[in-house]
Amino acid sequence: MSEQEYRPVKASQTTLKELMVPHYANFGGKVHGGVILSLMDKIAYTCAASHARCYCVTASIDSVDFLNPVEVGELLTLHASVNYVGRSSMEVGIKVVSEDFHNGVVKPTNTSYFTMVAVDEETRKPVQIPGLVLEEDVEVKRFLEGMMRRKFKQHHRDEMKAARKALDIEKELHKLDGQNCQLARTR
Repeated sequence: MSEQEYRPVKASQTTLKELMVPHYANFGGKVHGGVILSLMDKIAYTCAASHARCYCVTASIDSVDFLNPVEVGELLTLHASVNYVGRSSMEVGIKVVSEDFHNGVVKPTNTSYFTMVAVDEETRKPVQIPGLVLEEDVEVKRFLEGMMRRKFKQHHRDEMKAARKALDIEKELHKLDGQNCQLARTR
């Protein structure tokens, strides 16, 4: 690749701020998790498309940790950064914080990693994306951690596939003892 096919991390870092309004509340009076997930997906797309300069799709979302509830009236701030890039995919790290204006409290609410894939809008086939210029130690660390997460996810997928294939229900029934389930199957 030539030097022109690399972009600095800072070039696509994205921040999104949104006031949490009553319409976003769930039955418990807190902001619905689905609203927050939707905002996280929006910022992941914006960050990824800004880096790739083309259409991107969400391929996977690592576990989304809900650290603290979000109240109606708080300002939600989402920060996104491309941590790692492959040939057509990239990992976007997302951090979410909420700010309570009345009490002056800022609290972390969510973190997650989204895997986004750059695709051609017509063919829907993956397209090659620019590499990352890593300018700071934290960017190098995030890139290396992204490589590890990618490797661990693939290893986990392979292990789960093998485990599902090898699963013998009759031999494993004893594992249901003491679990919160009741067998009512017919043979």
